Parts: sequence; structure tokens; C-alpha cells
Amino acid sequence: MKFEVKLPEIRENEFVITEFGAVMGGKVSNTSAFARAIEAAAQAGGGKVVIPPGIWLTGPIELKSNIELHAQRGAVILFDKNPEEYPVFIADYEGLPRIRTVSPIHAREAENIAITGQGIFDGNGQLWRPLKEMKVTKKHWQQCLEKSPYVLDGKEGGIWLPTESIYQGNQAGEPDVTDPDALEKAAPYYDYYRPVMVSLVSCDRVLIDGVTLQNSPAWNVHPLFCTNLTIRNAVIRNPYYAQNGDGLDLESCRNAHIHDVQFDVGDDAICMKAGKNEVGRRIPVPTEDVYIHDCIVYHGHGGFVVGSEMSRGVRRVTVENCTFMGTDCGLRFKSAIGRGGVVEDIIIDGIYMADIPGEGIIFNMGYMLTSMDRIDEETLKTIMPEDIPEFRNITIKNVYCKGAGQAIRIDGLAQMPIHDITIEDSYFIAEKGYTESFAENIVFNNVVIEN
Repeated sequence: MKFEVKLPEIRENEFVITEFGAVMGGKVSNTSAFARAIEAAAQAGGGKVVIPPGIWLTGPIELKSNIELHAQRGAVILFDKNPEEYPVFIADYEGLPRIRTVSPIHAREAENIAITGQGIFDGNGQLWRPLKEMKVTKKHWQQCLEKSPYVLDGKEGGIWLPTESIYQGNQAGEPDVTDPDALEKAAPYYDYYRPVMVSLVSCDRVLIDGVTLQNSPAWNVHPLFCTNLTIRNAVIRNPYYAQNGDGLDLESCRNAHIHDVQFDVGDDAICMKAGKNEVGRRIPVPTEDVYIHDCIVYHGHGGFVVGSEMSRGVRRVTVENCTFMGTDCGLRFKSAIGRGGVVEDIIIDGIYMADIPGEGIIFNMGYMLTSMDRIDEETLKTIMPEDIPEFRNITIKNVYCKGAGQAIRIDGLAQMPIHDITIEDSYFIAEKGYTESFAENIVFNNVVIEN
């Protein structure tokens, strides 16, 4: 790495949660016990809050500065879902200010924090997430209907909702976050505003090491405006059908080191983000100086992904020696008119893929996150230059892909072609080869495509 990522420095003091009233077994909520242990550690100047082997039920856990949350091997932390423990507030989600509930694990403006050990943190996401009928078997779908009768009509079958309040929240729609009464209006439908599992906002010197983070209500791990972030030797997983079940969404962070992590998720696996559209660009904090290596992705919409929320810019990212097994796409770059921002100086070296249903490499500048993003012809005429995203100076080499729907696809914009992309020393076996539109200075050196 050409940059330094500082690790947290935490005192060796230990605070075992059973000493603060925690009860093992998964029946008694230990929210207060976790809070008391963390507060005692904070008052002592920091230390390790230890979770012993066993099943521990709890509500949200707030990390404070100089605290290491350590789950020993055999520890399973299950996050309960009680309205009083999940108040709604204005968060930043999918690149915009959005109403969300408090995250199961969260920290804001903290420094020297860590989540470590060999235990499992489970977000009980099935209590929150919608489920698309097309993604599961008939038997699974029927079992869901036996738990809750609330179903919406979708494009390809029904969308099951786990509670009546989620159904009512969907019908009511999300209030405008600028409305002074927005939170009051949203409160009755708190579980419609499902949270990311691990939310770290404006934190410095952060470590996630060894643990399994699984079954999140929405995204799994979302660092936002963080510096000096290390994630290593961890397992980040969600069911393959998990709606918005991203693995890691690294957003507007600087100095990050991600390595030896296994991902098996329901949406994008390793994703670089940086705000969305004009609102996001008001905060000029790009994602930059990121080193990712020796990771494995099993299921996911994309193995390594940039976008579609990248409006503050993404730059100086290196990805090396990663394996994607059966991800929908391999290397996925996506954006749309309206985003603006620049993605540049990306180096990808050593990607090994197999059984990719979609593209091994895809650049898609016509990506739309929701129907709200769609731009009609009249609006398109008023688009300003700063609303046009730009992808440039990207080098991809030593990619080996055995089995893909298409090897490489590059679809830029008439207003801003994708440009200065080099792909070299790579080999693909795919049903289709290479296609491009609105692309300039795309250089291939020693690239073989068998189709």
C-alpha cells in the first residue's frame, strides 16, 4: 500500500457482559447489560467488552471510542426487534438522507473501535426484509405466507412483507425528510424503515476482525465518512434472496484495507459508493485510497462493484487476488445521468471467476436504482455538465473467467463516453464476447475470449 491505515489502539482491560447482568439463552434481552459493560469500559478509558460462548439476545449496541466488542468462539448474538429499541431518525442510506431505524450495531464520531473474535452477530433480517416470490421455492413462499398474509403485487410475482406495519408503511410511502413532522409520521411503521446492520459514521481507526456478520435487515456493513478502516479475516453473509442484502458498502471513506474476507450475500458484495446526485455532491468527500485483496465472493449481484451512488467520486482503489464463484456479474461499474462525479485511478489485478451468469466485466452508465431515478426526455434537456458521471483511467489485468453470459460489456453515455480503460493479460470463456457503446480509448493487450 502507498498509504498507511492506522489500527485502533485499545487498552487490555476486559469487561465480561455477564458481570453486568447478561443472561445467556436467547430468551432474555441483554440490551441494558451490553450498554452497562460498554459504559464501564468507556469510563475506564477503554477496553475489551467480552461476549462469552452462548446465545445472547439483545437490542441495538452502540460502540463508543476506545471500545473493542469481542465475541468469543461459540458466541451467537441475536438482535431482537422491539419498537421501543429501534427509533426512527434521519440517516444516510443509498446515498441520500433517508428515514431509517437505529442499526443493530452502530457508532458515530467514535475513534479506536473494533469488532473482533470468532463469534457470530445475526441481525434477524427475516423479521424485517421483504421477500420476492420469484427468488424462492414454492415451499419457502408458502411457509412465509403462513407467518404473515401481507403481500404486494410485483413485476414477477408477489412481494411478501413480514408484518402489518411494514405493509402499512409501504402504503403510506416515505414522508419528505424536510418535513418537520417526518419522524412522527414514520414512527408507527418503524420496521418499514429497516436499518443496515453495522453502521459506522464519521469514525476513525476502525477494525472488524474474525467475526461473522450475517442476516442483516438491509445492507450488512456500511462505513460512511470513516478513515483508517480495516476489515480482515471476517465472514459477511446474507441469504441469496435477501432484499438489499449487500455485503460491504464502503461510502466516502479514506484509507481502507479489506482483506481475507469471505462474502456470500443477496446483493452486491464488495461495493464502493460515494453519495448520490446533486444532494450527495454537496459534501465533497470521495471514496479514496482503498486496498482490497485476497477476498472470496460466493453469491452476490456483483463481486467487486463501483456505484451506482458515486457522485462524490471514487479514486485510487486497488483490488488484487480475489475470487468470485457464481456471482451474477464479476467486476461491475454502474452509474446514471444525474449522478455526476468521477471514478478514476482504479487498478484491478488478479481476479479469478467461475460460473458467472451475467458479464465478467460490465460498465453500465444507464443503471437505475429505483423508478424515482428515471429521467424523462424533457428533463434530460436541462441536465448540467456536473450531472454527467465520468469513468476513466481504469486498468484491469490478469482476469481469468471460466463461464460467463458475456465476457465484457461497456455501455457509456453519449454525453460522456467511458474512456481510457485498459484490459490486459486476461482470458474469458463466455457465451458472448465483447460489446461497447459510447466508449473511447479502450485498450486490449493479450486478451483472449472464447465463445
